[in-house]
Amino acid sequence: MRRIFGQAGPAQLLILSALILSFTVTLIFPLFSLLSKAFFDKSGAFAGIRNYIDYFGTPSLSVSIRNTAEVSSVTAVFSVLLGLAYAYALTRTNIRGKAFFRYTALIPIFLPTVVHALGLVYIFGRQGILTGLGVETELYGRFGVILSEIIFTFPQAFLMFAVALEVADGRLYEAADSMGVSAVKRFFGITLPDIKYTVVNAFFVCFTLAFTDFGAPKVLGGGYNVLATDIYKQIAGQFNMNMGAVVGTLLLLPAVASFAVGQIVTGRNTSTVSSKATKLSVADNRPRDAVFFVFCSAVSACFLFLIAALCMGALTEYYPYNMAPTLRHFGFNASAGGIESYFNSLEMSLLTAVFGTAFVFVYAYMLEKTRGFDMLRRYGRLLSVLPLALPGMVVGVSFIFFFNARSNPLHFIYGTVVILVLSNILHYFSVPFVTATGSLKKLDREFESVSDSMSVIRVKTFLRVSLPLSLPAVLEIFMYYFVNSMVTVSAVVFLYGAKFKIASIAITHMEEAGDISQAAAMSLLILLINAAVRIAYAITANIIERKNL
Repeated sequence: MRRIFGQAGPAQLLILSALILSFTVTLIFPLFSLLSKAFFDKSGAFAGIRNYIDYFGTPSLSVSIRNTAEVSSVTAVFSVLLGLAYAYALTRTNIRGKAFFRYTALIPIFLPTVVHALGLVYIFGRQGILTGLGVETELYGRFGVILSEIIFTFPQAFLMFAVALEVADGRLYEAADSMGVSAVKRFFGITLPDIKYTVVNAFFVCFTLAFTDFGAPKVLGGGYNVLATDIYKQIAGQFNMNMGAVVGTLLLLPAVASFAVGQIVTGRNTSTVSSKATKLSVADNRPRDAVFFVFCSAVSACFLFLIAALCMGALTEYYPYNMAPTLRHFGFNASAGGIESYFNSLEMSLLTAVFGTAFVFVYAYMLEKTRGFDMLRRYGRLLSVLPLALPGMVVGVSFIFFFNARSNPLHFIYGTVVILVLSNILHYFSVPFVTATGSLKKLDREFESVSDSMSVIRVKTFLRVSLPLSLPAVLEIFMYYFVNSMVTVSAVVFLYGAKFKIASIAITHMEEAGDISQAAAMSLLILLINAAVRIAYAITANIIERKNL
């Protein structure tokens, strides 16, 4: 046993085992339930691959795979190109207003994906703003879904490229300048090779996000079926759980592939900036800056126009027939969830942020700062990265099969806020875990060694040393969990109870009922609270940074 678990106190073993067991119960067991359900028929008899044969043999269903792949591929290409250009403008040019452009690029993150589609309806719909000006588009179908997915995935690509481009060895560019190398050749000969792994990673991330998104196809898909809407129709519409499990496993394929590529790329990306490197100095170039300023202004204007369209719908009587200002749409019909759904979302998001932050940080601390238990810790690290490969809808469907089973002693949480919080913590776990781990790695291990030598219990060391020094990371994790929980749709669309409807789901139901003005009003409330949390985080983090100087 000592060779397996190493040498450490029984209390540490107990805490670590409890954390990993709870993670296993909420991750591995539900996934097993999903995978096994796909190989059984409605009567519970083993069907092998018959369900898959039936799915691919139904033309109206199998065409969804082709549509999903088409949407995802086009979205990934455009998002990567736009994200790279936008990040390049903010890191490698001298344009003005960089802070403004950076924050406007993040606007889509603060809204559910269904709202991106709703904003496009106000702009390009049959009675849309641009439609009234003569701009005709086929919004409902492939074009609309792709456009909405680009809005959704662009910030993700931008953030990845912004991080990759912020650090560079200025000596390479100085040498290229001295040799008279043109800017285009410098980009393709130095910049692009330096970020090639980010390009690959960003493509797969955007592809997977578009492949598994539910919000945009739900509003704009029309007769253009994709896998995400298929799984919703099979489970919520036809109560065909087995076929829903089949579609769920298909949704896993690109996510798993993206995860594998990400791991390979991370392993190969060993390039670092040496200690002899110099900071890249961006030379003045007015024509270049003018072009990128116009580009960033256009992208920012698109996002701001989207918000303006939502404001117009929410603050007027009946667009476009009665443009009188009003606040009555913020009253909300009780049948769609009412204002109560908004407060339910606040409750769910706060609980997710509080308990998710606590679990992630303690989990990361036990894996990073505990000595011994090598096999257990390796298994814990494996669990921590698996959620990266799980789309939200797969999490939701697997939770249905596991927690809704009458034989499960945890069945009582189904339909309550508890299962919503658990699904959010699991779905968004990996990024906060990386944040917590990165912060803890910066702390000297001697803190724990000194505490052990002085017989100070680890809890005191954790609360008085590790936690205060990692407070900026803790706040970032809290903010990340809260914002994502407020906008999530796919992970909770199957899990909410009749008595606990949340705002993002209420928006979907309002849109279905034709109450798009109320849906726009609810969207603005979500945007306001998420923006307020993001601003509060920035201010608090700045105060902490100043105190630590």
